[in-house]
Amino acid sequence: MTTSCSNIRVVVGIDFGTTYSGFAYANVANPEKIETNETWLERKGAFKTNTVIRYDENFELIQWGLPALAEKINKKSKNSKSDNSHKIAELFKLHIGEIPYEHKPPLPSGLNPRKAITDYLREMGKIMKSTISARWPGLIYYQHVRVILTVPVEYDEGVRAIMRQCAFDAELILTLESENLEFTTEPEAAALYCLENLNEHPLKVGDSFLVIDCGGGTVDLTVRTILPNSKLSELTESTGDFCGSTYVDKAFKHFIGTKIGRSALKLMEEKHYPQFQYLIQYFCTDVKLPFDGDERNWRNKEIDLEEICPILLQYVKGEEREELEECEWVIELDFQTVKYFFDQAIENILKLIRQQLTKSEKNISAIFLVGGFSESKYLMHCVRQEFNRQVSYISVPSYPVTSIVKGAVTYGLRMDAIKTRVLRKTYGIELYRNWTPNDPIERKEVIDDQEKMLFFKRLAKKGTEVDVDQEFKNTSWPTFPNQKISSFKLYTTSENDGKHCDDPGMKLFGRLGLELPDVNLGINRPVEFTLTFGKMETRVFARDLISETTAKATFKLEL
Repeated sequence: MTTSCSNIRVVVGIDFGTTYSGFAYANVANPEKIETNETWLERKGAFKTNTVIRYDENFELIQWGLPALAEKINKKSKNSKSDNSHKIAELFKLHIGEIPYEHKPPLPSGLNPRKAITDYLREMGKIMKSTISARWPGLIYYQHVRVILTVPVEYDEGVRAIMRQCAFDAELILTLESENLEFTTEPEAAALYCLENLNEHPLKVGDSFLVIDCGGGTVDLTVRTILPNSKLSELTESTGDFCGSTYVDKAFKHFIGTKIGRSALKLMEEKHYPQFQYLIQYFCTDVKLPFDGDERNWRNKEIDLEEICPILLQYVKGEEREELEECEWVIELDFQTVKYFFDQAIENILKLIRQQLTKSEKNISAIFLVGGFSESKYLMHCVRQEFNRQVSYISVPSYPVTSIVKGAVTYGLRMDAIKTRVLRKTYGIELYRNWTPNDPIERKEVIDDQEKMLFFKRLAKKGTEVDVDQEFKNTSWPTFPNQKISSFKLYTTSENDGKHCDDPGMKLFGRLGLELPDVNLGINRPVEFTLTFGKMETRVFARDLISETTAKATFKLEL
């Protein structure tokens, strides 16, 4: 990493979400006053804007945020031609990382999701830069501003490197290696927000609490323990799954397909995506958001396709058309149907909570739900109904939509507030050792008349709670007297350990290079290298043990 952070005057937190995004900021001279941006190009008074981009046919950006969303069209447009000259990209965050194919929503053909992310961050960055420059005249952005970008728990370091590249291409940082960009996970940022607002909740030093970040795409969980001096330790391995609010939308979409026919739904998405998107917006606003799970409060909802999405009618054929014409193109949503839209996502969330409560060795004093989906009254009802006997305090903190972005700013102001993290992977390096007759014959290699074999040497074990700056060390000696460079492959696995680096589940994580000292000393030139895994990005250091001076070390992620 390059540049010094000693000149940082302002910290900006960016919550780049699946469905909505926003930013907040604070001056290091007044850390208690964290301000969330509420002014966008299209309106004022909203903490976030939509994570949506509208392109022309050449993928030149036309609009982003709320203005990129489709608007209602007139009934006279029933037989309108395809309106795909404009290409709308949304949910593109779900296209990076090791995400199963079935969880990746369609993107306009030919659009690289990294381009969409970069374009979106660039546009948000323009507003961000102008906002803080107006707030503090004389600020030199690339010298005085630290950016904290929040990411899901599921993003490993390779994906975070992709996000760093996107942030660099979006001109949020001056150099790719800039220390003025740091990462934190979304639930960790939310936990810091809860820590900063303890006066609202009955918690004290030593208590542990569970944070559930209920976003649009993912739901991430972390258990934290409150330490003295307003610090947090991580108690269990953070977990997450794809069960955010967009999966309620997905269930609704499937239901609509049963009513209008799969072919009609497919044609609608392909030829008139903006209007299909408007139908989903209508569902979210008029059905999903008000649903509280109490049948006594429910009044059946009507979706008038001729009113909301008239362009759809031309594609509905056969029995589906006859049935819809008979009911005048109105689809009625009863209580059980809407409940069904929620049930799978909520059951997955409850399963994640059960797993965290089971893994925790300490009693959990509180559960906090944050993020956009946490505003669902039905979700809160289900969580309380299932866990109120185990956890007495289950709550949504004030302004849950801003909890992550404000927590990100808190992290940037007090990066020592996170004392420990729990490793989500096992880390190790590939080394040679002597081959023995008990080892597989096919793994034997003869090197300089000696029988050797490669093996996986574990450096750090998955599930271990480590200080963020905890060091993991190993010593390397030259193999040959005139050797100038020593290189290693670093691997990760989801298992607790491994034998060989080609075992199932092993993944090449990065390549480590060490510059060896004075060749005149032959092979007696030990170099100690140190890695830290507790930070969000791996750090590597090296030391010449003979001269006790710093040695040059390089580390390159395998992307």
